[in-house]
Amino acid sequence: MFAEMSATPGLNPVSFRAITDQAPHSHTWDAAAKSCSGCHFQSLCLPSGLSGERLREFGSVVFPHRRLKAGQSLYRSGQTFDAVYLVRTGFVKTVVVLADGREQVTGLYMSGEMLGMDGLASGCHASDAIAVGDSEICVVPYDRLETLSENGREVQRHLHRMFSHEIVREQRMMLLLGSMRAEERVAAFLLNLSERFTVRGYSPSAFVLRLTRDEIGSLLGMKLETVSRIFSKFQKASLIEIEGKHVRIVSIAGLRGVVGGDGQRARGI
Repeated sequence: MFAEMSATPGLNPVSFRAITDQAPHSHTWDAAAKSCSGCHFQSLCLPSGLSGERLREFGSVVFPHRRLKAGQSLYRSGQTFDAVYLVRTGFVKTVVVLADGREQVTGLYMSGEMLGMDGLASGCHASDAIAVGDSEICVVPYDRLETLSENGREVQRHLHRMFSHEIVREQRMMLLLGSMRAEERVAAFLLNLSERFTVRGYSPSAFVLRLTRDEIGSLLGMKLETVSRIFSKFQKASLIEIEGKHVRIVSIAGLRGVVGGDGQRARGI
């Protein structure tokens, strides 16, 4: 469920260096490994077929979870790239601040998804990552992840798949912004939410839009008024029911019809 961001002044980004300045005890690593093996979303963020000693080895590179309050930064644009992050619970949005000071929402991440890879190219993060509602994040030091992937083909392939997923997501977002009409963008957004919730065992048709309509517009490249108008249009057409932040998709097939075909273009947003 996407969460509405409420600013929390005075909170600083999570510093990976601050975490690593303190050498972890062995029982901390054991706890992290056990946490991975017992995590409900391990099938989404762990390599398939990983078990036993290899699962424990992967869990050993994961730092203890970081709990973030709504509005707290995980990292900031320009901050040194040290780690990638897995969302355990909650939601995180990525934001780029434009030259005129406006914020552009560029991505939304939920349980089992990896973020922070924007820092690979230059060694510094290219966006801000902000907790959208209270969230829990697994911190994965990138150098340790690289070493693990070099020693295990399953981890290496999984890491490549995660990177590929981000590339595909960016390509599909460009397609959405460049070729879809406003109604198609909103329908694709709702279908994408539905699919991602389904994979995680949640309802595919009833969820809470905790992201504000203004933020949805920023993500989809449209104005707040346009987003509100299209939601009203979809409701009148009996495609969705919406009350405040609560949304129920009445006709998934109808939304797919808006997007065109079977809704394949909605995937990967």
